[in-house]
Amino acid sequence: MIDPTLPKSPVADRRPHSFTAHGVTIEDPYAWLKDPDYPDVGDADVLAYLAAENAYFEAAMAPHQPLVDRLYEEMKGRMKEDESSVPQKDGDWLYWTAFETGGQYRKWWRRPVAGGDDELLLDEPALAEGKDYFRLGAFAVSNDGGKLAYAIDDNGSERFTVRIKDLATGEHLPEVIEGMLSDIVWTADDSGFLYGLANAQWRTDNARFHRLGTPVEDDVELFHEADEGYRVAVAETSDRKWIIIGTGDHVTSEVRLLPAHDPFAQPILVAARQEGREYDVDTHGDTLFIHTNDIDPMWRLVTAPIASPGEWTELIAPDPHFYMTGVECFRDFFVVEGREDGLDRIAIHRYDAPTVAERIAFPEASYTAGLGDNPEYDMTVIRLGYESMVTPGTVYDYDTAAGTLTTLKVQEIPSGYDGAAYRTERLKITVRDGTEVPVSIVYPKDFARDGSRPLFLYAYGAYGYAIPPGFSTGRLSLLDRGFAYAIAHIRGGDDLGQQWYHDGKLDKRTNTFNDFVDVAKGLIERGWTSAGRIATAGRSAGGELMGAIVNSDPGLWGAVIADVPFVDVLNTMMDADLPLTPGEWPEWGNPIEDKAAFDLIRSYSPYDNVVAQDYPPLFISGGLNDPRVTYWEPAKWAAKLRATKTDDNILLLKTNMGAGHGGKSGRFESLREAAEEHAFVLWQLGIEE
Repeated sequence: MIDPTLPKSPVADRRPHSFTAHGVTIEDPYAWLKDPDYPDVGDADVLAYLAAENAYFEAAMAPHQPLVDRLYEEMKGRMKEDESSVPQKDGDWLYWTAFETGGQYRKWWRRPVAGGDDELLLDEPALAEGKDYFRLGAFAVSNDGGKLAYAIDDNGSERFTVRIKDLATGEHLPEVIEGMLSDIVWTADDSGFLYGLANAQWRTDNARFHRLGTPVEDDVELFHEADEGYRVAVAETSDRKWIIIGTGDHVTSEVRLLPAHDPFAQPILVAARQEGREYDVDTHGDTLFIHTNDIDPMWRLVTAPIASPGEWTELIAPDPHFYMTGVECFRDFFVVEGREDGLDRIAIHRYDAPTVAERIAFPEASYTAGLGDNPEYDMTVIRLGYESMVTPGTVYDYDTAAGTLTTLKVQEIPSGYDGAAYRTERLKITVRDGTEVPVSIVYPKDFARDGSRPLFLYAYGAYGYAIPPGFSTGRLSLLDRGFAYAIAHIRGGDDLGQQWYHDGKLDKRTNTFNDFVDVAKGLIERGWTSAGRIATAGRSAGGELMGAIVNSDPGLWGAVIADVPFVDVLNTMMDADLPLTPGEWPEWGNPIEDKAAFDLIRSYSPYDNVVAQDYPPLFISGGLNDPRVTYWEPAKWAAKLRATKTDDNILLLKTNMGAGHGGKSGRFESLREAAEEHAFVLWQLGIEE
């Protein structure tokens, strides 16, 4: 219920606007909220509306500020403020990062392996001083340890500025590269590095070489991608002998190799692009190790001579139960990562017996684990990361000769944590088409499964991105107030393999929404909660999920968080001039050319399907500088909901006026945003204390 003492909620103008496609006319009276000069947003009416919504948000949340403050202090109390990473050797140096008490951002450090003083490489707090937003992008130390190239974004637009620091003198070189959107890879002789610029449409369609000491305008474009739907990336092989130039979209990839000592050599094309085939490459000696889905969505590993990169020989065949997600080569072995029936597996393979998997054993039945930072090619002890829904993040070293794990660090929770107070399970819920969807759930050990308790349900369900059953200190604020917290591993992610992803995209997109709704209903049937006692949240494409499920099943949800939600799907996919659109068609379909795609997207696009019905309480956020989900998507959706819905539940729209897709950047500022969202959930479910 809306507090009667609140000021009246903002009302956006309805201004006539329509377009016609495939014989269908679409009315869009809130189209004016898209500033025609975007990415510059200066339209007075647009800014006034966003300001009015922000003022309403502040007024609505003001009575609950004590709860926000309480939650913030709880979350902050679980954070080790002077947190530092475990040092890792790379050449003659040990590298690590560290926060200082009270610091929003980290500092980057190193010291000589042979002994000596600590050396501050980069001071993020100093770089961020006076800025509303700060994000460090690429960070690359030259092979000889003498130079650092790094990139920063200070407004959330994800257009980075590159600077180069002489680590011997502490001074910066004069050249500055604006508009970078890529990693940075040094050449073998450290004379320069490769990078990619964002074009006017925020697409990285190039790989360029910058030679130190020369004007940036003289940088040489080594590769240009003509397909506007593809993105270019630069990387290096594990042995650092080859620079990788990769290009692709969501379904197809193509890789070229350059000798690290000669970036102007003729690139080696590993395999020409074939629609629907993805692959990535590492090297061992003169052999390519190619991880590919060419014959099976569970992927396989093939090899080929670098001299004849098209001659593929299968090394490890696809396995119907093991989804191979990555391969990394080291001098004496290679590591295969993947998920077996949805659970992470890491295995060591020897070159003399490559099909024999030496699996690394972990202590719990449900967890997430993966390779950590392993910068050197000649390593016998590798760094791993591990956690579960009840086990804080743990850093291990694994001795590949002895087969033993050594614990280096366990996430410290200063205010205290007792894992025995919680339980975790992995469930399977059968959804409407007969598919079994896994659900990871954590709950207080005394949780009553009589339908009376609140539950927080989370999912993403797009781009083949799996949500791991990991640990969260913020989540404890809900668990300690009686919640269960569940992750639905719905189709659209690749939790159970790439086919699981394919079964939630394009013409199967609605499986994602149906899976989520049916998981919620299944949890209700099993007594975990009841309708109206479920809080849920999603970000970006997960925000699209939120928009779809409040349209289809509004009565299930007691509170819904939609962060930077991709909800104006039809309009965005119809606008080829938007930065991301052409590259997104393989994920969503191309409604410009394909009537079937137009009809399907129109049938589920959250903004287009707002109807006159009761909606649950909604907390919607956006970022003015967000290049991924443009600010007008959440703004238009909120405006249409306000004008259409029949209930008196609260609806809040908060637009970060100096941030982008990830919200505010400092660790304490982002923590406060999390506290606001948790407070909204508790407020709406009547658990304010």
